[in-house]
Amino acid sequence: MNNKNSKRSNFIVQGGILAIAGVIARFIGLIYRVPMQRTIGDAGMGYYAAAFQIYSLMLIISSYSLPVAVSKLVAGYVAKEEYKNAKRIYKCSLLFATISGGITCLIVFIGADFLAGTVMNLPKSAIALRVLAPTLLVVAIMGVMRGFFQGNGSMVPTATSQLVEQVINAIVSVAAAIYLFNYGVNVAAVLRDEDYASAYGAAGGTLGTSAGALAGLICLVIIYLFTKREFNYNVRHDENRYGDSFIKMFIALIVTVLPVLLSTTVYNISDVLDQGLFNHIMDAKGLSAIKAAHWGIYSTKYKVLTNVPVALASAVCSSMMPSLTGCIKREEYKLARRKVDLAMRFTMILSIPCAVGLAVLGKPIIATLFEGEVELPATLLKIGSIAVVFYAMSTLSNGVLQGIDKLNIPVRNAAIALVLHIGIMYVTLEIFNWGLYGVVVSCVMFALIMCVLNWLAIKKYLNYRQEIVKTFGIPTISSAIMGLFAFVAYFLISKVTSQLIALAVAIVISVVVYFIVLIKLGGVREKEIRSFPGGNAMATIARLLHLL
Repeated sequence: MNNKNSKRSNFIVQGGILAIAGVIARFIGLIYRVPMQRTIGDAGMGYYAAAFQIYSLMLIISSYSLPVAVSKLVAGYVAKEEYKNAKRIYKCSLLFATISGGITCLIVFIGADFLAGTVMNLPKSAIALRVLAPTLLVVAIMGVMRGFFQGNGSMVPTATSQLVEQVINAIVSVAAAIYLFNYGVNVAAVLRDEDYASAYGAAGGTLGTSAGALAGLICLVIIYLFTKREFNYNVRHDENRYGDSFIKMFIALIVTVLPVLLSTTVYNISDVLDQGLFNHIMDAKGLSAIKAAHWGIYSTKYKVLTNVPVALASAVCSSMMPSLTGCIKREEYKLARRKVDLAMRFTMILSIPCAVGLAVLGKPIIATLFEGEVELPATLLKIGSIAVVFYAMSTLSNGVLQGIDKLNIPVRNAAIALVLHIGIMYVTLEIFNWGLYGVVVSCVMFALIMCVLNWLAIKKYLNYRQEIVKTFGIPTISSAIMGLFAFVAYFLISKVTSQLIALAVAIVISVVVYFIVLIKLGGVREKEIRSFPGGNAMATIARLLHLL
């Protein structure tokens, strides 16, 4: 068992595996939106975003919290070597997912016109929303399977299924968007409403989401069939005679799911409220004609880019949850605090330079990837790239609080942050007329408020004191130096070659400069480098270059 325990405790490596897969998946998600945006335009991406916001909210209500909840419960049983109970909670969770996913699927399919027209104020997004409806059931079941693997300390199945899901998603989304956009052009000609082309193109994008989710589920089922022998062996040799009843487990699942569900709902519902409020205020100001295009710019050219680094925090959070839960069950509070410290440092070492890089190179990145408006989204990135750091911190802190059984605290904090966020957004849109700038500023404030409240709670309940210099100071200084090199490199190289080559070279120079400065300033030690995925190779290279 010592080997198993050590494997589960090495959550940074597992988190790194999931982080790499998450970033690759987000990167694929970014790349396929480039041809989509070029096909269906900013307005089409606005319809796509509206449908996706409703889908995301229903997903949160039905199953978004299931991987975390199942992972937490399974990890608790596995830590006590109660493998029969772990298998029972897995079966119970599958039943729960089928019921919750099936109900929300029907609600979205039947109520698509109301949700798109009344809630989002974009009636034609109902076409894409109906295409997304069946995905709710598929993702619910997939979430349970991912949570089961994570609870057993393995992030590889989740990582693999994420990659498969996104590859299929990308291929089908682009192909279907092109096909249905052309079909929508014919519909638009008949109905004399050119918006139908964009709406049908958006539906093609959501079809890819459905196909990708199904492929991810099939991938997980195959992995489960190949790996279930070892777990079933532990089940057969489980000497615990008094297993928990199915009813008790169902109640335990609901009790665990509800706080996480409320927290994630409040945390993520802001996207739906943001677009709904933005659309209504734009209508009131006589700007209905540009509201879909503007939100398409925000959701595609700003938010997708900033979401890629946040995947790192989500991955570390997912990998840390079972390990942290095990520490609390065994009352190893010192080890728990150490894990939180490592997770925080790992997240900041990666998210801070990402934020600086987006602020400095945002304009050429957008100009290289997308067609249409460049100045507006580039300015949004300059203003809002700091949100990458705050959202990474708030995501991680949510996971810490859930891992130490303080499930209600993130709910309360998210509710407080949401109320203040909506107030700030209303003032910036209605009174100051800031448009999308107001949306970005209010989102930054939401994440910042969440960070402050969550980390105060962690300090209180885990007796945790955050180290400042190595976690924040050195990565910030290293990132500032990196940003200067990136700006100068891109400026000079773009004078003599293409924008794409200049951008690629500037990014490579930025990465190299950042890690050299980070190591030289003592921001990371060799032992810590070796704990990262691929860390041994990184440490060897650093030694050859006399950086360590």
